[in-house]
Amino acid sequence: MDLQLDQLRALDAVLTEGTFEAAARRLNVTPSAISQRIKALEESAGLILVQRSKPVRATESGLAVLRLARQVALLTGDTARELGGAGRAVGPARIPIAVNADSLETWVLPALARARGDIYVELHREDEEHTTQLLRDGTVMAAITSTATPVQGCKVEPLGAMRYQPLATPDFVQYWFPDGSRPGSYANVPMIQFDRKDDLQFRHVRLQSPRPIDPPTHFVPSSNAFGDAVRLGMGWGMLPDLQTDKDRAAGTLVNLNGRAHIDVPLYWQQWKLDSPALSAAAQAIAAAAATKLIQPS
Repeated sequence: MDLQLDQLRALDAVLTEGTFEAAARRLNVTPSAISQRIKALEESAGLILVQRSKPVRATESGLAVLRLARQVALLTGDTARELGGAGRAVGPARIPIAVNADSLETWVLPALARARGDIYVELHREDEEHTTQLLRDGTVMAAITSTATPVQGCKVEPLGAMRYQPLATPDFVQYWFPDGSRPGSYANVPMIQFDRKDDLQFRHVRLQSPRPIDPPTHFVPSSNAFGDAVRLGMGWGMLPDLQTDKDRAAGTLVNLNGRAHIDVPLYWQQWKLDSPALSAAAQAIAAAAATKLIQPS
């Protein structure tokens, strides 16, 4: 395939912005020029790369070319910055990263704020067990994930683990567990879930009893609001230690089972590229994880 840089940039812009018009504004050309570049790229590849819907979506083949387009854009920008802009202003590198909600709300933002280098980040919130899909389809260049097996074309580094405890208010525990938490006692107790991908609460219950349950459940798709729902006594939920140190010290939240907990291992996965911009993000994340997450003894 004879792939041209302007065609790859057009594909990236269209799939990022969602329309040909928005892509044209981003690249400062006409929508007709964007359409022509996409058509030429598809003719070169011999495949349909985008579904001309609203928003525009990539085909399976288009996702493969999109990954290439974004890798080329990253490396081209790195080289231009290394050469001092090649006679013109070069903007900072854009690093899309997939992050689970609890990491985003507790330790990732301060880490990235200290990243060295001329970068800016585009954060995609996703459950830690599903962030790798965003790596596969080229949406992000890196991800904080619970998956240790590297996605094709990526490398992986362990970060540590986030500890979660089954917590509720003392009044909630006294009302729903007057005789103490025990196997089978969760079936009718109100529970908080982040969303339907959130399996942590059921993982805790399965450790107590293998019997399936279907408790009354509140769905609260915000990390901070999830914690607030537990603090307000709406239900019990698995909350990270990083978010509840003060609550547990003050006794306003208590563990349902004494010291019960689940440690969720986290990994950094990123494209296998020798990119100073991507390395700057990786180094900032690794440095913060070393102090904020549980490390192997």
